[in-house]
Amino acid sequence: MAQEFENAPLRNARRVVVKVGSSLVTNEGRGLDELAIGEWCRQMAVLVRGGREVIMVSSGAIAEGMKRLGWATRPHEIHELQAAAAVGQMGLAHMYETKLRENGLGSAQVLLTHADLADRERYLNARSTLVTLLKLGVVPVINENDTVVNDEIKFGDNDTLGALVANLVEADALVILTDQKGLYTADPRKDPAAQFVHVAQAGDAALEAMAGGVGSSLGRGGMITKILAAKRAAGSGASTVIAWGREPDALLRLSQGEAIGTLLVAPTQKMQARKQWIADHLQMRGSVVVDEGAVARLRGGGSSLLPIGMTAVDGDFSRGDVIAIRDVAGIEIARGLANYASSEARLICRKPSSAFEGLLGYLAEPEMVHRDNMVLSR
Repeated sequence: MAQEFENAPLRNARRVVVKVGSSLVTNEGRGLDELAIGEWCRQMAVLVRGGREVIMVSSGAIAEGMKRLGWATRPHEIHELQAAAAVGQMGLAHMYETKLRENGLGSAQVLLTHADLADRERYLNARSTLVTLLKLGVVPVINENDTVVNDEIKFGDNDTLGALVANLVEADALVILTDQKGLYTADPRKDPAAQFVHVAQAGDAALEAMAGGVGSSLGRGGMITKILAAKRAAGSGASTVIAWGREPDALLRLSQGEAIGTLLVAPTQKMQARKQWIADHLQMRGSVVVDEGAVARLRGGGSSLLPIGMTAVDGDFSRGDVIAIRDVAGIEIARGLANYASSEARLICRKPSSAFEGLLGYLAEPEMVHRDNMVLSR
């Protein structure tokens, strides 16, 4: 009998995000792997017919574009990466559309940038579109919009994108299919004593030390990005499985509870939607530094951030922007929605709320960040 995961998160998962990497999709850069993509699409079709909702997050556009353009090495210039993505995206989308249609499923191409998820209205629009597609029985195929992104808005790797999508649609599970069997305590290619990790808790700091840079040359990720993606997905209550993408019927066997790859269990329940949006910000316009007393109150839970506890304000942000709250050492304690712009925050820094009206000419809220609009860092 096949070994089963202790809590088998995929067996009861109704909504699943599947992420596949560049090396798998493009057969180590030799071109789109039609057989592999066809297999994943066949398995996804079985899951959908069984009543599950599935979203595919697929890398491979840049790698496929490189192959079509005859480039042997990945370029560094952003405009060349964008050009490769534009060329490769055509083939990638067509391949998924063809293979899903062969299995009786409709497909939709969805390209996302961080700006789509950083803006609250665009975040809600993206969520609404994806949820509607799932209700229609269509499989969304998502990739980062590499054709238009620049260094300021890139997700950086599609492992992160997979986790953000899992959070966006409140998925029950994230499956990261890779060219590794799963997570080891060390790089098995260098350390013969490396042991396989079957189950661990997402967010465990020891996992990041284990991951240590295992990865391929085609993508920008590695095992460390998968560990961090699992930690991010866990914020919305989604457990993550990291498994070998060429494992026969991996998705189907995981859905039956079989222990394939490494399971990283989410220790938390699903987060409130607004707070999840706050937590998912990859870049922020600014931050405030707080004293030890404020740190203690915030970490104690249930407290808002008052300006009297702030010692410095960094960056240029507006009211309503997501900002980081850091201690004097620069470590992020929390993040949340600013009630005051940075120029105003500098005026009321270290001041009691009774002084706000005299300094600003008006009194809005006594808090810099209200506890209802704040997420403590994990």
